[in-house]
Amino acid sequence: MNGRQGAIELPGVEALARLGLARPEAEALAPKLQAELDSADPLGSWRRIARGVLVPAHPFAVHRLVHDVCFAGWDGTRGPAPGWVPGEEEMAATNLGGVMGGDYRAYHRRSVEQPEAHWSEMLQRLRIAADRPAERILDLSAGAEHARWLAGMRLNIARAALERDPAALAVVYQREGGAVERHSLGELRLECARVARALGAAGFGPGDAIAVCLPMSYEAVQIYLGIVIAGAVVVSIADSFAAPEIATRLRIGQAKAIFTQDVVLRAGKALPLYERVVRAGAPRAIVLAAEGPLAASLRAGDISWCDFLATAPASDAAPPYAVAEAEAPTNVLFSSGTTGEPKAIPWSHTTPIKAAADGWAHHDLRRGDIVAWPTSLGWMMGPWLIYASLLNDAAIALFDGSSLARPFGRFVQDARVTMLGLVPSLVKAWKASDCMDGLDWSGLRLFSSTGESSSPDEMLWLMGRAGYRPVIEYCGGTEIGGGYIAGTLVQPQVPAAFSTPALGCDFVILDEQGRPAEQGELCLAAPMLGSSNRLLGGDHHEIYFAGMPRGPRGELLRRHGDQMKHLGGGYVRAMGRVDDTMKLGGIKVASAEIERVCNACPAVVETAAVAAEPPEGGPSRLVVYAVPAPGAEGASATQLRAELQQAISREMNPLFRVHEVVLVESLPRTASNKVMRRMLRARGDGR
Repeated sequence: MNGRQGAIELPGVEALARLGLARPEAEALAPKLQAELDSADPLGSWRRIARGVLVPAHPFAVHRLVHDVCFAGWDGTRGPAPGWVPGEEEMAATNLGGVMGGDYRAYHRRSVEQPEAHWSEMLQRLRIAADRPAERILDLSAGAEHARWLAGMRLNIARAALERDPAALAVVYQREGGAVERHSLGELRLECARVARALGAAGFGPGDAIAVCLPMSYEAVQIYLGIVIAGAVVVSIADSFAAPEIATRLRIGQAKAIFTQDVVLRAGKALPLYERVVRAGAPRAIVLAAEGPLAASLRAGDISWCDFLATAPASDAAPPYAVAEAEAPTNVLFSSGTTGEPKAIPWSHTTPIKAAADGWAHHDLRRGDIVAWPTSLGWMMGPWLIYASLLNDAAIALFDGSSLARPFGRFVQDARVTMLGLVPSLVKAWKASDCMDGLDWSGLRLFSSTGESSSPDEMLWLMGRAGYRPVIEYCGGTEIGGGYIAGTLVQPQVPAAFSTPALGCDFVILDEQGRPAEQGELCLAAPMLGSSNRLLGGDHHEIYFAGMPRGPRGELLRRHGDQMKHLGGGYVRAMGRVDDTMKLGGIKVASAEIERVCNACPAVVETAAVAAEPPEGGPSRLVVYAVPAPGAEGASATQLRAELQQAISREMNPLFRVHEVVLVESLPRTASNKVMRRMLRARGDGR
């Protein structure tokens, strides 16, 4: 064992065979593993074995055991053992490697302490074209809470994304069962300009709110950027929402029109979408066909996508970019609060710069990359994908179909995707079903994971699917325009852990007494470029700043609500939410929203919805504590679970799955009659 003392013994042929390897494979693998193992250099050993010996076809149990052997003597004060280790040449070739001067921590600290210099340089790297440059990168004259970024700048962020090399690849797109399409930036620009002109012909102009409730397709990208070109404001609505939730978002966003689709095609089924939009009382609708002729009869005043485009024939003329102040809104996105009403967060022309900067620094996006992230325009990662790709001269990869099954994995292979983003629940499903076995993902340079807490085992499995590429854990929020904590390609990456605050961002972790702690509530240091400064119909100060303590260096802290834990060595792990919201299926949702639907069921008096965090890590599980209604005490938890699941799927989102229903005589409450959800979460952890 190369002198390794007290280490786990390297598995021999018999052990490898018991883990699922055919005996000839085991006989060939064992000496290769032995030759690369060096007890004095666990990082180097794992890097050589992961890149040159282990292959995706080997059972994961083999990967897991070999990783444990390599790091048997690992010093835990350095953090958990990494799953990916960069080489010197790899680090030098990254975006960060070319500018950080060999010391990433110092480079990050400069980005926080000298924000004007950092963001001035980032604007140049991203080639942000402005009609009038900023008078000041950061104006703090009204204090950090009311910071103005890019004060005086006038631009249209869609122009910055589209006015680049017209011959460059912009979108790779495939409908499930169809051929892979490739569209240049020149093609995309023409189509976006046509949408903008058609909006003008229909009487819409700067400042008008236009909703989008569509699957993430090539046409959806055209529509999104076309609305921004016209100076109108996109109101983003997830196509998975039920009619009441669509109606709420249309009302808050004050939408004057909506782009939608007749049906959503998934796994051979046609799921009605236009019908839900109509039941939501939507304004005038422009309706796309999922395939062939429209599969729905339109209301009076609604119009098909083809007829809409016909009002503005294709033209080679320059797009009609509406120029505005950098802080002018371009998009309203929704994030759940704790009151049952979703928060409406305006994105400005500045917000996408934060998304693109995260793409440049933390996802190492470069010219020629192809970026896939199963998402929709109803989630912040939809707009993030558009801007982070195009502003870094990369292409957007879109698959219109289920990302849970093998056709999606084949698309990743055939499209030669270089960066694949996902939510952890996808990885869990892929690992359980083995649906991605045998696919060639060697074109990938990295993965990224966001939306939920990750499982270390599942993220190590994912790394191995592409011959050990890093998984960049990425956590932020709609109200931030990107991430506040992430990873990089110039640091070893630990499965299911973050290695750094995002560039330009800083935070502290506080306990319940407001003191710095190893585990507790993460609070952001203001100001941060990209972060919100107002809400529609909400008190921004009350939600994010009221009652917050100052940081250890006197910095103004912004409430965020994630619970984090320091792991050592600069690594941090997400531990779920500390407030009364949770993330289900990658979507942030308030307990109050779930309870509102559950409490309408005749079989219950009241309910409390909490997120239970599995002890092994991974996505949160929805547990509903329910007080049965008189006469329904004989109902079983299983029966009630089915009833509540049906209501949640119908009224909210079929992606929200009830893991367990717990029947209780009463809910624990405070003296002021508030439900003590923290007590229930503690009781439910690990269910």
